[in-house]
Amino acid sequence: MNNKPSLAQFVPVMLCFFAMGFVDLVGSASNFLKADLGLTDSEANLFPSLVFFWFLIFSVPTSMLMNKIGRKNTVLVSLVVTLLSLVVPVFGSDYYSMLIAFSLLGIGNAIMQTSLNPLVSNLITGDKLASTLTFGQFVKAIASFLAPLILAWGATTTAPTLGLGWRVLFPIYAVVGLLSVAVLGATHIEEEKADKGAGVIACLRLLGTPFILLCFLGIVCHVGIDVGTNTTAPKLLIERLGWGLEDAAFATSLYFIFRTIGCFTGSGILRMLSSRAFLWISVLLMLAGMGLLWVGNSQMTLYAGIACIGYGNSNVFSICFSQALNSTDKKNEVSGLMIMGLIGGTIFPAFMGFVSDAMNAQMGAVAVMTVGVVYLMAYAAKLKNKE
Repeated sequence: MNNKPSLAQFVPVMLCFFAMGFVDLVGSASNFLKADLGLTDSEANLFPSLVFFWFLIFSVPTSMLMNKIGRKNTVLVSLVVTLLSLVVPVFGSDYYSMLIAFSLLGIGNAIMQTSLNPLVSNLITGDKLASTLTFGQFVKAIASFLAPLILAWGATTTAPTLGLGWRVLFPIYAVVGLLSVAVLGATHIEEEKADKGAGVIACLRLLGTPFILLCFLGIVCHVGIDVGTNTTAPKLLIERLGWGLEDAAFATSLYFIFRTIGCFTGSGILRMLSSRAFLWISVLLMLAGMGLLWVGNSQMTLYAGIACIGYGNSNVFSICFSQALNSTDKKNEVSGLMIMGLIGGTIFPAFMGFVSDAMNAQMGAVAVMTVGVVYLMAYAAKLKNKE
C-alpha cells in the first residue's frame, strides 16, 4: 500500500466515483415525474426517499460481502446493479417502472459507496485520505450537476432523443457505467488483508462508540441536506418566481456546480487546514445559505443561497467518513455503517414533503434542512476532541 497510486489505478477508481454520482439524478428526475404523473410533493419525494432507503438495508451486509470477495469485486457488483437501474427507464416511465429503477439505483449505489471508499484506502493512506476522498467527491459532483442539464435538454430539445425526452439521460449514463465496469475490471489493485469476519449485530454495535455515532449522524444530515436541496431548489424558484420546471431545473445544476467547486478546492484546502477548521467554514456557509432560502424572493438571493449550501456541503461527507475510517482498524465494517448514514436521503425528503404539504409552502422543507445544519455545527464543535 502506498500514498502515490499509479495513474492506471487512479483513473479507473475516479471513473467509479463518476458512476457513483448517477444517484443524484433522482432529485431532478422526481420533479419531471411529478409533472408527468401529476404527483403531490409527498408522492414525488417518495422517489428520492426510496433510493436512499436501500442504504439502510444494504450498507452493513455489503461490508460483510467485502470481507468475502474483496473491495474491488464488490465495486464491480455495484456497477452491474447500477447498469440495470439505468436500463429500466428506457422501456417505460410509468410509476411502477420508475419505482423499480430507482430501487435498483439505490441498491447499486449503496453497495458502491460502501465498497469504493475503502478501496481508495488501499491506494491512499493516513492524512491524505480525506483530501483524496474529497477529490473523488469532486468527480462524483460532475456527474451530479450534469444530470439536471441533460434532463432539461432532453425535455426541451428538438434533436433526436430516441423518443425518450428527459429520460435520454439514462442510456447516456448507462454507456459511462459500462465503461467503468470494463476499466476497473482490467485494473490490478492490491488489497490489504480483509477484516476478520463480523456479523451484522457486531458491526452495528460499533455505533456504540460515541465518535463513530457522531460521524454517522453527520453523514445522515449531510445527505439529507444534499438530496433535500437538489429536490427543493427548483420548487422554490417555481413557487416564488413563477418559473417553469425546465428553467427552474438549473437550480439543481447550480447546487452541484458549487459542490463541484467545493470538492475541487477542498481537496487542496484540506492539505493546509485541519478538518475541524474547514468543517466550521463549511457549516457556517450552509447556515447562511439556509437563511437566504428562507427570506429570498429574488433570483439572485435564491441563487446565492443555493450556491452557499452547495459549497458548504461539498466536503462534509469526506471529513465525516475519513474521521470515522481513521479511528479504527475495522474499515470495512465502519464503511458499511457510514454509508448506512445515507438513509438521511430517505428521512429528510420524507419529512420535507410532509412539512411542505402541511404549510403549503417550500419554507417547510427549508426548515427541516436547517435542523441538519444545526447538528453539523454541533458535530464541528465535538471534532476538536479528535484532533
